[in-house]
Amino acid sequence: MRDPKYDILFEPVQIGPVKTKNRFYQVPHCNGMGHVHPSAMAGMRAVKAEGGWGVVCTEECEISPLSEFSPYIEARLWEDQDVPALARMADAVHQHGSLAGIELAFNGYSAPNRYSREIPWAPSNTPVRSYDPVQARAMTTSDIRELRNLHRAAALRARDAGFDIIYVYAGHDLGLPFHFLTPRNNRRTDEYGGSVENRVRLLRELIEDTKEAVGDRCAVAVRLAVDEQSGREGLQKSGDGAAIFSLLAELPDLWDINVADWSNDSITARFSNEGFQEQFLTGLKALTSKPVVGVGRFTSPDTMVSQIRRRVLDLIGAARPSIADPFLPWKIETGRADEIRECIGCNICVTGDHTSTPVRCTQNPTMGEEWRRGWHPERIQPKRSDGRALVIGSGPAGLECARALGTRGYDVALVEATRTLGGRLVRETRLPGLASWGRVIDYRVDAIGRLDNVEIYRESQLTADDVIDFGAEHVYVATGSRWRNDGLGREIRYPLEGLDQIKVLTPDDVLGGAELPAKIVLFDDDHYYMGSALAELLRMKGTEVTFVTPATDVSAWTHNTLEQHRIQKRLLELGVQIITAHSIARLVSGGVSLSCIYTGRTKTIEGEAVLLVTSREPEQTLYDQLLSNEAEREAAGIRTVKLIGDCNAPGTVAAAVYAGHRAARLTDESDDNPYFKRELPALDAAFF
Repeated sequence: MRDPKYDILFEPVQIGPVKTKNRFYQVPHCNGMGHVHPSAMAGMRAVKAEGGWGVVCTEECEISPLSEFSPYIEARLWEDQDVPALARMADAVHQHGSLAGIELAFNGYSAPNRYSREIPWAPSNTPVRSYDPVQARAMTTSDIRELRNLHRAAALRARDAGFDIIYVYAGHDLGLPFHFLTPRNNRRTDEYGGSVENRVRLLRELIEDTKEAVGDRCAVAVRLAVDEQSGREGLQKSGDGAAIFSLLAELPDLWDINVADWSNDSITARFSNEGFQEQFLTGLKALTSKPVVGVGRFTSPDTMVSQIRRRVLDLIGAARPSIADPFLPWKIETGRADEIRECIGCNICVTGDHTSTPVRCTQNPTMGEEWRRGWHPERIQPKRSDGRALVIGSGPAGLECARALGTRGYDVALVEATRTLGGRLVRETRLPGLASWGRVIDYRVDAIGRLDNVEIYRESQLTADDVIDFGAEHVYVATGSRWRNDGLGREIRYPLEGLDQIKVLTPDDVLGGAELPAKIVLFDDDHYYMGSALAELLRMKGTEVTFVTPATDVSAWTHNTLEQHRIQKRLLELGVQIITAHSIARLVSGGVSLSCIYTGRTKTIEGEAVLLVTSREPEQTLYDQLLSNEAEREAAGIRTVKLIGDCNAPGTVAAAVYAGHRAARLTDESDDNPYFKRELPALDAAFF
């Protein structure tokens, strides 16, 4: 049973007319499913309710086509026909005794309305937040009245859909009510602009309207960003942020406090620690009698208890930790806190929203697959045969495959060629800011250690004959990949010229402890974390670095993980010279010849070595040998030989974990169908 020191986390909290069963609160978060995949979204939220979260909220829920976020996939409550899809989620959450919350959103100049083609609204005339060649127009008082009516109608629909907590959204520099709060967005001279009291007027009216409409049955929550962390031009807690909170302190039933914008609210572990938002929350609780929820990538129950006892928070808010482990509350309650699948803070979950695809997670391969594949984070179907399994390689894919197979009941042998388990992560977690990624290894090694039917063999380099002699029916090859040393990648499609003219290094060399010269040209055609993290590491070792990329900014894909601007800032602060929009034409003695990706013009820069971060080559030697021994395989009774993870196709750690999990799920299953359930739209009978 649970440790008594955590009892406080399971106390009920009254929120207006409703009461939550504990202090665990899944705050609104995007998921890439929303109105397009409502059953998938409901299935994902239901699993969190089952896992013990006392409150489970939607993502942003658009209330009108006057403000829609296409192509990003959010929830929608534009009209009555949207109610059933959201009711499905509320009902699913209620089945597990949790409260369902909905975040009603009108995004103003943040939403360019690409689908509806409506002109966006804003407090004052301004270009939209994106680079769309569109401007938002200043709202008239008539527009404000219409917005209030739209919000009230959406609140009533949300109540009818069964939601218990209904949000007025003024956070992340995304909600229109927030735009009215900030002088840089609100240049009005009427009763909605100027003084703090005037700028807060719209938010006050929306809260009052919502309470009047649904407050007898539903709690009314306000999500408010009290600090933008952007200097004098932005909202600051020490100034208007706390003043706004004080003016409205007793009006809603719940305060959900965070910071703006989203990249500040969901900072990766590379740039933040657990509980990093405490400085923005401290002191606000003393200004209101209403419960306060906040976030901070909480994974430690001790940190949670500390913030509650010190009256920083009343409810432990979480988005990313609830994705990594939907059963986090249940594990604490049942005395299994040491089995929590801790969030690593990589923000792979965030990329789903930015790529308009279902949410995924490095730690939790079942995230987003609850409905469409029927996967559960804590349950897996038992084995269908007594066949023994052999997993070769203990990287992310191999560890997860062995863990899941063992959980299914198979006898599993996990074989690793080196002494240390973890594969690529053993070295990558030594990169600056990536230590928390070691939780991927730690969780799985710990879980495997609890299984009597999984054996681990270290320092065991297997040949094809060894595998055949082993006697396993199912063989999973997870031998990883290696970084190429010839420059081939996205931009360079053939091996570079001049590879013998200058010292060539790869990430494997650097992370393996190779001797480093004083001046290195780093060419990054990978565009994720590796190039920039290596540049940071090299600077820490005193090496002069010139960072070259064919993209127009550093680590371009990390825009999707909300950290690109922090990465580029870090490199500039460290004195890294950055050259964008250039590829390598050829390697030359004492340097590198670069070519502009637009004009083809070349220039040569000096360097004692070039570090190529381009692409990886799958390590498939053992797999190829096994395939060539078909007769021996059949005679040995081997029924499955499968590549998983990076040795199949190098990718993210999340992709490797998913591949290992999927392979284990499909072992001995009759239908290795790559497809999954889809939610198809109904045709309108009135089309003609």
